[in-house]
Amino acid sequence: MSFVIDGAAGAANLTAASAPSPLYPLYQQLWGFSSFTLTLIFAVYVIALLVALLTVGSLSDRVGRRPVAIGALVLLTAGMLLFATASGTGGLITARVVQGFAVGAATGTITAMIMDTAPNSRAGSMISSAVPPLGIAIGAVLAGALVEYAPFPRQLVFLILAGVYVLLAILVAFVPERPRAASSPRNPLWRSLVPSVGLPAGVRPIFFALIPSVGATWALAGLYLSLGSSVIGKVLGVHSHLVVGIILGVFFSLGIIGTAVSAAIPEKRSELVGYGTLGIGVLVTIVATSMSSLPLYVAGSMIAGFGFGAAFRYAVNALGDVAPADERGQTFATMYVVSYVAFSIPALAAGLAVERIGLQRTAIAYGVMEILLIVAATAAGIARARRQKASAVPQRHASAD
Repeated sequence: MSFVIDGAAGAANLTAASAPSPLYPLYQQLWGFSSFTLTLIFAVYVIALLVALLTVGSLSDRVGRRPVAIGALVLLTAGMLLFATASGTGGLITARVVQGFAVGAATGTITAMIMDTAPNSRAGSMISSAVPPLGIAIGAVLAGALVEYAPFPRQLVFLILAGVYVLLAILVAFVPERPRAASSPRNPLWRSLVPSVGLPAGVRPIFFALIPSVGATWALAGLYLSLGSSVIGKVLGVHSHLVVGIILGVFFSLGIIGTAVSAAIPEKRSELVGYGTLGIGVLVTIVATSMSSLPLYVAGSMIAGFGFGAAFRYAVNALGDVAPADERGQTFATMYVVSYVAFSIPALAAGLAVERIGLQRTAIAYGVMEILLIVAATAAGIARARRQKASAVPQRHASAD
């Protein structure tokens, strides 16, 4: 039961990230802000999230998972209420800052909780890498449907999510705490709050090799959640908020399928399957954007979404296998620092580019950048596999002697 609650908390945590996306065109129409202001609203969320990861990201390794997770869920509730009462750009920015800090505080902690309570490492990596796209897909589709058909279109989705977070905070309070090892650090607690990132020595080689992979997956997610609704509406000609939410949800929903499929095939193959499908999907969306073809764009999003899930699951599994249990909070917090830097900086640059070269050209250029990242991730994966194979040969000879 604890594993189920932790997984639900992980999905709900990221639901907040996508819920505002289908509303952005409505906010722009109401309050008249530019595409750059839109990406700025998106970026302040990520900045607040990174601050949380850098300060409280490893706190759960010291004080326990449960209090950090509960505090983050309570703060998420406050963020949703701020969204529901926002009356202008300033209100949106305030809500995004609170939301971003809450998501950042919860992300590494809940990922570590899932890995702690999983029946095995494979199940833990599959669920912890599936819940982000699941939560994001739910948020996009739910918000799109409520904006299109429900009363109080700018408030209802956030009020519903506020209730969900209160319920999850209560449930998490009953999740048993993982016993901490006797060798846990005894430094003053305040040192855990000093902005920092860190990795156990044994994790560093594989972590650095996976940076292009993490960057490629999350940069693409950043495009969908920042400018995705604008591309779908203005370039592809979709005017229904529900359809926009569904198309955004398709990308992240296929990420869940990619996660499940990649968990069922050998690890070495799953990495290349992830990069291959991610690259093919991005190429298809580039062609679709240049042709303003909605069906082709949806098809490309499905293929790319599958690759997103497969590639990200591989990264989570690889890190979870080598990270010591008492340092998982820090390890996954550091991973998400890289993830959200990739998630935000290219999207913010794209927002600036829209003002100069237009939305369609910016989306195509972003896709080309994605292809380059995927090529780098594939090359890093091949190089890592060769090093592992080369290091295994002397060990086999030594055991034979």
